[in-house]
Amino acid sequence: MLANGRPYLAIPGPSVMPDRVLNAMHRASPNIYTGQLHEVTHSLIPDLKSLARTDGNCAIYIGNGHAAWEAALANILSRGDHVLVLATGRFGHGWADIARGMGINAEVLDFGQQKDVDLERVEAALAADTGHRFKAVLMVHVDTSTSVKNDVPGMREVLDQSGHPALLCVDCIASFACDRFEMDAWGVDVMVSACQKGLMTPPGLGLVYFNEKADSARETADLATSYWDWRPRVDPEQYYQFFNGTAPTHHIYGLREALDMIAEEGLEAVWARHERLARTIWAAFDAWGREGQMALNIADPNKRSHAVTSAYAGPGDGDRLREWCERVAGVTLGIGLGREPADAYFRIGHMGHVNAHMVLGVLAVMDAGLKALEIPHGVGALEAAAKVVAEAR
Repeated sequence: MLANGRPYLAIPGPSVMPDRVLNAMHRASPNIYTGQLHEVTHSLIPDLKSLARTDGNCAIYIGNGHAAWEAALANILSRGDHVLVLATGRFGHGWADIARGMGINAEVLDFGQQKDVDLERVEAALAADTGHRFKAVLMVHVDTSTSVKNDVPGMREVLDQSGHPALLCVDCIASFACDRFEMDAWGVDVMVSACQKGLMTPPGLGLVYFNEKADSARETADLATSYWDWRPRVDPEQYYQFFNGTAPTHHIYGLREALDMIAEEGLEAVWARHERLARTIWAAFDAWGREGQMALNIADPNKRSHAVTSAYAGPGDGDRLREWCERVAGVTLGIGLGREPADAYFRIGHMGHVNAHMVLGVLAVMDAGLKALEIPHGVGALEAAAKVVAEAR
């Protein structure tokens, strides 16, 4: 077969790890008590805040995105509190499940798996909450399972116009450093992310950003244990308080290198690159979809993520295509996570350390797979994708 050589992991996280990041992590264990590790850790915070476009706080946790979910909730809520969760895929429901496991009452507004948040429905739910039971509204900026991108500034406008005091909490795990996000300008109170997608670092660090309004809720929140408490992490008297114990030494060096790479390219350029590569993929699907069942999950281009694309191939054909691409050509596509039937869907990750030849290569392999498996599809996909790339300057 043709899979020998460097494999390409085109799943929506963990994303491709740059050699620079891997090389930065390839070192002996550092001294955790003094010296360079402390300096590097302190240098992360202003750069992480800059990426989120915030003057607020950023706490780093040793953990994945689920850990960041729990950390955020623990610092703003108490057992028995109520939250409104806006679900547009598996991960909205996942955050609600985490909340319920902590003794929080989570009311879910489900918008399905092919639509973004309907702000009018949210407005009605907030208007009905005359007693302001909801202490927070939880939403996912980009749901990795469906690839929908939700309107965060629009949600802030709904909260403001309704006069509802709930905190706006946003999951940017899939979108951070891929899709445009501006925490302060958009009026977000709490944002959670992780290091393994747009930040191009192996999984292991969860990030929680919060403003003064969210921190004031910490005064009465009764769920924050000494480990989850974000206050010592953002204002440590001693170095170990950054992580409530031993530092994630090698992740610190890897993340430092990843942030340097983003700074060298420029955040606006990073966003523009992701937007162009996403449109390259969409152009291919427009062509494939002229015959057969191949289709993007989100119809409106303005509501699609620039980091991940969820697609439909037909019952059984999603899995068939994924298997062929990996076995024959060394390209691993993402599973149809949380979809029914799961074997009809697949996902392409195009986040972080990804460029034109990588995306065009994935599309060419997919095109070959469609032909090899005789899955009905339209022609001209590669030409359409190449045209989008050719228009770049």
